[in-house]
Amino acid sequence: MDGADQINIFIKDRKKSRLLIERADLIIMLDFNQPDRLGEAEEYVVASNARKVIIDHHLNPGKFVDLLISDPSKCSTSELIHELVCEINGAKFMNRSYAEALYVGIITDTGNFEHGSYTSRTFRIVADLLDSGIKKETIINLIYNNFSSDRIRLQGFALNQRMVVLPEFRTAYIYLSKNDLKEYNHVKGDTEGFVNMPLSIKGINFSALFIEKDNFIKLSFRSKGKFPSNEFAFKYFSGGGHLNASGGEFSDTLENTIAYFLKVLEENIWRFEDLV
Repeated sequence: MDGADQINIFIKDRKKSRLLIERADLIIMLDFNQPDRLGEAEEYVVASNARKVIIDHHLNPGKFVDLLISDPSKCSTSELIHELVCEINGAKFMNRSYAEALYVGIITDTGNFEHGSYTSRTFRIVADLLDSGIKKETIINLIYNNFSSDRIRLQGFALNQRMVVLPEFRTAYIYLSKNDLKEYNHVKGDTEGFVNMPLSIKGINFSALFIEKDNFIKLSFRSKGKFPSNEFAFKYFSGGGHLNASGGEFSDTLENTIAYFLKVLEENIWRFEDLV
């Protein structure tokens, strides 16, 4: 997308990133609502004297900024930004670069409309984007059909060897160790979307993905219907997110994390018996 070459990634250039934060008069943060989501950049942003703004659509935002613009009813932060831009502009605003970025933001935050709180308003915005002339097929191919052969093999391995189905809980989970990832030359982003795949199994309405990191286990959750995956993530895995798409972390081994997850399912079996 236009402007991508101007992005400075903190963990790839810490010195320049710190200088940009220290010299800023205004810091606008998007698509998160707690300072710890900033990772290594947290201490520098929190310490900055710059005015701080958050634009976000997650539940329960933290109070660490000067201006909070939050609307959990929006399917994505991109949709919320579009509403703000149109309001400020006094009319619909649209050019190619803007339309492409907005479309990418909407489809990636909804898993190409597989989850999220999208509404008829969302599709009216998407219709405007399509009418503007964006190349939908090109964008879809660059995002969803642009993987390495190693990634596809990792996906097959995950489904064949690392997926466990628990019909009594209407739940399935996938787990991947560091050795698994290494064997398939994993790069960041390769496991994106894996957590969604078990939901295509008949009768499965809750899915979890366990990824082994150096000092913790990263978890992703997806659900169907009204089951609050975000509440589950918050209560048991120090996480959060959306009703049907959330995540968390657990500071233990992969084996112990899975055992704890199964224990939690047992304790909450009444919630899963009528899961729809």
